[in-house]
Amino acid sequence: MAEKILSVLGYPDSELSVSIVGDLSIRRLNRDYLGRDKPTNVISFPMHEGEFSGLNPVLLGDVVISADTAAREAHEAEVEFHARLSFLLLHGILHLTGFDHERS
Repeated sequence: MAEKILSVLGYPDSELSVSIVGDLSIRRLNRDYLGRDKPTNVISFPMHEGEFSGLNPVLLGDVVISADTAAREAHEAEVEFHARLSFLLLHGILHLTGFDHERS
């Protein structure tokens, strides 16, 4: 799925890591890196920003998805769990490629 998304977005040779975690782990990441002490559905850590930007342009970064939050959201929206995971993966990859909530 990630390979298809990357290809459509024009990044066919790029790499990323995807981690599926629980709410406890994503809450820690959200608190430690974004200052929000609560679980969230997806967090992206782009490599084109910060101290290591430009080090390896093929590596886009990391996407971390909470399976617990994704399951709750899927249930609330009455959609399949895998459909929700796919949406969150797309959302995370879009952030890695420069899209954000305010400007894009």
